[in-house]
Amino acid sequence: MPKAFRSALLTLRDLLVSAGPLALLPVLLLALAYWWLQPTPPQTVVLATGPAQSAYEEFGKRYQKALAANGIEVRLLPSEGSLHNLELLREGSADLAFVQGGTAVLQPQDHEELRSLGSLFVEPLWLFYRVQSAQRVSPSGRIDALPQLRGMRVNVGTAGSGVPTLMDKLIEANRMESRALKLSRLEQTPATVAFLAGELDALVFASAPESPMVQMLLQTPGVRLMDFPQHEAYGRRFPFLSPVTLPRGVVDLAGNVPATDVRLVASTTALLAREDTHPALLQLFAQNAQTLHGGAGWFHRAREFPSTRHSELAIAPEADRAINEPVPLLQRYLPFWMANLIGRMWLVLGIVVAIMLPLSRIVPPLYQFRVRSRVFRWYGRLRVLEDDMASGRLPPAELARALDALEAQVSQVIVPLAYADELYALRNHIQLVRRKLAPGT
Repeated sequence: MPKAFRSALLTLRDLLVSAGPLALLPVLLLALAYWWLQPTPPQTVVLATGPAQSAYEEFGKRYQKALAANGIEVRLLPSEGSLHNLELLREGSADLAFVQGGTAVLQPQDHEELRSLGSLFVEPLWLFYRVQSAQRVSPSGRIDALPQLRGMRVNVGTAGSGVPTLMDKLIEANRMESRALKLSRLEQTPATVAFLAGELDALVFASAPESPMVQMLLQTPGVRLMDFPQHEAYGRRFPFLSPVTLPRGVVDLAGNVPATDVRLVASTTALLAREDTHPALLQLFAQNAQTLHGGAGWFHRAREFPSTRHSELAIAPEADRAINEPVPLLQRYLPFWMANLIGRMWLVLGIVVAIMLPLSRIVPPLYQFRVRSRVFRWYGRLRVLEDDMASGRLPPAELARALDALEAQVSQVIVPLAYADELYALRNHIQLVRRKLAPGT
């Protein structure tokens, strides 16, 4: 092996031995921090949606598609509706869920175990009725007050949807009893089929206008949407309700559907998550909510949603930043997984750097010690020989042979050029001791 190549290998070995343990320390610290912080989100998340053909199901599919671009699989968990979704969150069957405001009484533990990602959209209370049934109480075939529904067959949805609870409050506010109506609690799709078949007089459900069921019923002949002339009063009496208006022609401009402005009451729907859901997932959902719910709708203007105002639960910090602050700088230029990793590990990186900077000063002295020790260790042997010569314990011939052997061994020592002067000094000192031997030895 060429001597120059051997010298380079030895120098590299010294560097690795000197700096290796120090280089291993930050790796171990980062690995420990990665295990502790778990910056990478799980690849699967469960989102509780709602009944088939509902707006919740439609939005769930949109989130599923949006997060798939980041390698996250969103499993959609069908449910009966808002109240059922809240129960799924409480029992841990779902990580996130759509929950309608005002349809449930929050329990004390909900404020500790659940977080809100903001309000996403409004859900009007849609009360569709058959014109033929309405003509029995109003010659014009129009219903504009809940008391006019007395004696009618009205479906208010399943208990898990939260609509029955909401309707009970509205019926009570109108000084009515539930038994004044022939209430049924069918699921949305079977109820719609029964309604269109004439087996029901009215159909009540709360949903965003994106619901295919809403779109279909608004354009079905012989079916009308109840107007709430007192929608402002309802909004004042019930803090979880807001007065909204369905503008004339918004469904179909050419067909002028609806033919007049329709006044409605609506609640807002929030995306709730369990407190232990990975922060990166909360950030992803909140960021995609900007795209999925930020446009103009039938009841709101662009960028009104998602919103962190008037939330019944504490807003998750990740959602608050995603909704109210600009997109993080790293995410503008890096893939989400990389930006998330750096964003969640930057503090650890700073701590590691702060620890390593002073420790790195140990490496040069340690390297210098290792290289110089290759030379200095032979000085001990040389001193022993010099002491033997001074004391006369060894004959001159044997001392000469020992010096020859020492010189041969030293000639094999390789050090970097920066330390060559010490190696040559050792050789000179060997010659100096040799000259002290008696002439002719």
